[in-house]
Amino acid sequence: MSEAVTALRGANFDGAVTVSDAGLRGMITLRGDLGDEKLAAVVKAAVRLGMPKPRGVKEGAKGAVAWMSPDELLLMVDYDKADAVVSGIDKALKGDHFLAVNVSDARVVLRLEGQGVREVIAKGAPADLSPEGLPIGEIRRTRLGQVAVAFWLSDAEILHLICFRSVGAHVFNWLSNAAQAGSLPGFLRPD
Repeated sequence: MSEAVTALRGANFDGAVTVSDAGLRGMITLRGDLGDEKLAAVVKAAVRLGMPKPRGVKEGAKGAVAWMSPDELLLMVDYDKADAVVSGIDKALKGDHFLAVNVSDARVVLRLEGQGVREVIAKGAPADLSPEGLPIGEIRRTRLGQVAVAFWLSDAEILHLICFRSVGAHVFNWLSNAAQAGSLPGFLRPD
C-alpha cells in the first residue's frame, strides 16, 4: 500500500512571509442542522470542542471545527483518524438527516507565517483583511484570484488556507509570488 503524501510534498517559501505546506490534515465535511443537540454532541466527541459561532473557528488539542455555512462544518482531525471519525458520526447520527464525508485527500492546507500575512492574501482575495474585517478565529470562504479558498488567522501572524488539491501547486506558487520580499505595501498591520 502506498504512503499518503500531500500534493505539495512539504514545499516551503521564505519571503516577506513564510508560505509552507502544512502537511496532511484530516478534514471532514459535516452537513446537517447545526442547531441540533445530537450533532453538537458528535462534534464534541470528535474534536473535544463546542460548536463554533457563524464564521467561527475553534481549535484545540484534539482538532478544530470551522463554521462553513448555515448547515455545514469542517472538522479537522489527525489525518489517520478521519475515517474513524466519519464512521463514529455515521453511527451516532444514524436515522438523522446529515452528511459526513472525509475530504482529506481532496484538499491542501497551507500555512502563512509572518507580519504581512494579511497583505499577502489581500493581493488576491476580495475580502476585508483588516483586523476588524477578519478577526483572529474567523474563517472566510472566498476566492484567491479565481480559485476557491478558505482561510483564517490563529494569531496575528499565522494564517491557515485550505484549497482543493487540484489547484494546490498553483495556489502555493501564487502565494509565493505575492509574498516576495519587499513586495508588501504596509497598509495592513497585525492586531
